[in-house]
Amino acid sequence: MAEATTELGFDPDALRAKYRQERDKRLRDDGNEQYIEVTGQFKHYVEDPYVEEALERQPLTDEVDIAIIGGGFGGLLAGARLREAGIGNIRMIEKGAEFGGTWYWNRYPGAACDIESYVYLPLLEETGYMPPKKYIDGADIMAYSQQIARHFNLYENVCFQTEVTEVRWDESISRWIIRTNRDDAMRARFVIMSNGPLNRPKLPGIPGIDSYKGHTFHTSRWDYDYTGGNANGGLDRLGDKRVGVIGTGATAVQCVPHLAEGAQHLYVFQRTPSSIDERNDRPTDHEWVNSLEPGWHQERMDNFNTLVSGGFAEKDLVNDGWTEIIRNLLFMVQLEKGSELTQEQLAEKMELADFQKMEQIRTRVDKIISDPAVAESLKPYYRQFCKRPCFHDDYLPTFNRDNVTLVNTDGRGVERITEKGVVANGEEYELDCIVFATGFEVGTGYSRRCGFETYGRGGESLTEHWSDGARTFHGMHIAGFPNCFQLGHVQSGFTANYPHALNEQAQHVAYIISQLNAGNHKVVEASADAEQAWVDTIIKLARVNEKFQADCTPGYYNNEGKPEERSLQDTNYGLGPVAFFKVLEDWREEGGLQGLELS
Repeated sequence: MAEATTELGFDPDALRAKYRQERDKRLRDDGNEQYIEVTGQFKHYVEDPYVEEALERQPLTDEVDIAIIGGGFGGLLAGARLREAGIGNIRMIEKGAEFGGTWYWNRYPGAACDIESYVYLPLLEETGYMPPKKYIDGADIMAYSQQIARHFNLYENVCFQTEVTEVRWDESISRWIIRTNRDDAMRARFVIMSNGPLNRPKLPGIPGIDSYKGHTFHTSRWDYDYTGGNANGGLDRLGDKRVGVIGTGATAVQCVPHLAEGAQHLYVFQRTPSSIDERNDRPTDHEWVNSLEPGWHQERMDNFNTLVSGGFAEKDLVNDGWTEIIRNLLFMVQLEKGSELTQEQLAEKMELADFQKMEQIRTRVDKIISDPAVAESLKPYYRQFCKRPCFHDDYLPTFNRDNVTLVNTDGRGVERITEKGVVANGEEYELDCIVFATGFEVGTGYSRRCGFETYGRGGESLTEHWSDGARTFHGMHIAGFPNCFQLGHVQSGFTANYPHALNEQAQHVAYIISQLNAGNHKVVEASADAEQAWVDTIIKLARVNEKFQADCTPGYYNNEGKPEERSLQDTNYGLGPVAFFKVLEDWREEGGLQGLELS
């Protein structure tokens, strides 16, 4: 192993042991139960602080062909692809006051895309839009969402500031009845549910969280009345405030530098450090734009998706930190010329390429952080895709500021919250404000995350249907829930570039509805056999990534360190997004709507 250490510059066995040690100290018996639901006394954490004028309207009892629940990229893509298919009678239903989805809610200072804009933003060729820079700001993404809606005429018949409370199938009229917090009982022939995988804020169940007397808010409901400033920073009302941030994931990485600039003193409470790579943002090169040929956008999305999913491509079009591991792997494989690598050998090479990348990340910390102890606390010891990797040029330098204190809890997390502040490592930190950068619910039940229940044939609820785990056909259809489509990750193809997956699903749904209209079919649903076959496929393929997830440090990617407790069927398509998209494409080309029952 000394020979390998000399060649690689690190000891793989030592890193494996270090990764296990760091994972084990963070394992908790309560798993997902460590988070509390934002209801009751915590309901204000999900209220909309951005509404400028409350909408007043009469309850609706009318009928539309298609109701799309959710105004983020999923809903917008579904609406766009349906419009392209010539379908007109569509209603979008969105609890926010505008389109934008996650970019409507997440307006914290520094909010920006962490995947290249040219692959993250959908429908660029269709709308003729080109992002102004490589990593577009959140406000511009929200504005672009509205541009999509205008381009595809999705403002027509829209219901904003409307929260769905129940969706129920009425067998007598073959329609869905959609009830809302505005006393609506609107009818729809089809329902497309695009609620988003990260839409419901979560709070850590820290003892005493309800006893704190200071100011608090969640990053997805940023309180600019308290902080001052805007999405570009300038938080000028924090100059005399001691602020604490709980959470050090992707959101904290973007907002912490702005909080540090504004606050009298900032305390960052860390359980697990994020992986922080260079961002190297830059303006869009117009010479490059002029060189693009039709179809460039899909080609670039496919290229990125292939590389970050562990596949091979002759060239790396995006060429950034997301795709660097694969570049490292390709280099290692090239050194093995003339030999055919087995799957096990390829996995070993992938692990070494991952080690190599993460060593680079840790070395970067040492180069930036002046205090060696702080630097060591900020080093991530896990495989890169155990958590969402982050890319930022200002986050790490923030910890060199005199008014910033990193409170590293060495995996234990905050002990408790008092009337005056936060207790960590046995010490109380008195605070004027606590900012929860604690993310969104992922491992909780689907209906809880949606905020409403769905009732299919015979009044069976989706919660009941999924009581032993998710059950779908292709991740979108559910037996006993006719004319209903779900867009999301469950039993579907997971990719880091989520809008790409949503686009594939939206095209699939538009194809099916067009086929139904052409054949004059009124009702469609998955057959019980097709649903069971797909569930069996998901379970069988889930074993592919099980060991990787089990070895990861706890987080939402691996059910807070308990992947074995999540039903194997609640996961994604195990062969990855490229293979999943091919499954959908082949199914459409076959042309028989196999697995669906029509009437």
